[in-house]
Amino acid sequence: MIIRKIKEIVTGEHAIDGAGVNLVRVIGRPNVYSFDPFLMMDAFDSIDPDDYTKGFPWHPHRGIETITYLIKGDIEHGDSLGNKGRILDGQCQWMTAGSGIIHQEMPQASERMLGVQLWLNIPAKDKMTDPAYRDILSEMIPKIEDDASRVGILSGNYKDTDGAICGDYVKLRFLDVDIKPNREWAIDTQSDKTLYIYIIEGSGIFDEEKGLVESKRAILFEQGDQLIVNASKDGIRFLLFEGSPLKEPIAWGGPIVMNTQEELTQAFKDLDEGNFIK
Repeated sequence: MIIRKIKEIVTGEHAIDGAGVNLVRVIGRPNVYSFDPFLMMDAFDSIDPDDYTKGFPWHPHRGIETITYLIKGDIEHGDSLGNKGRILDGQCQWMTAGSGIIHQEMPQASERMLGVQLWLNIPAKDKMTDPAYRDILSEMIPKIEDDASRVGILSGNYKDTDGAICGDYVKLRFLDVDIKPNREWAIDTQSDKTLYIYIIEGSGIFDEEKGLVESKRAILFEQGDQLIVNASKDGIRFLLFEGSPLKEPIAWGGPIVMNTQEELTQAFKDLDEGNFIK
């Protein structure tokens, strides 16, 4: 049994995106290959509506999946296919952009906006798949609780329980893990998969050599068969992401991620000529 050690700790950087949304870009272009198949993750945590209500007006995506999970908040959304709705407390939206979609995400004023948006890459053979939405309501997310932890299973499997989804193109394990103060938690992992966590609140020890890691950090782990977490006296809550790396070239232009520059150029040509939606 090989215990996963910390490979990299990332704090990210403050960014302003959309029409003026303040966020933390936790992972992105600088570390995209080391986090493969995860392209980008933005984190939101604010009690000031001015930080986020300008939103993300109409914009295109192709070649990726976007996974938006709100612990707290309210986001209205709509798209070029006629889908529309809201993401509320404890809910997740899994959008497959595939061959192309144009959508908007408009956060509404709330007591607290707390959550993340993850960009998950799509393999080259599936880049131009049909766009799709999956709305995952809180009650659709299995929760497993014991004397040490409470784990929400958004995607994948935990303790022989399947989550709300598994992922059609990248089999993703996505867990919301809340560990009580001074308790230990462990999970078996597949050694060849990329595994990282993002700490929402609290702190913990993941690797004795690295010591205590505080909140608002992403931790990328080395390969191994098991992850062990020791929560601090304040407990810890984190999101866990595990998926197989694609090991494919990445051609990234704004909201579009393809495999070659030619494909990227074609995508923007399609936008200019009104042929983006297939």
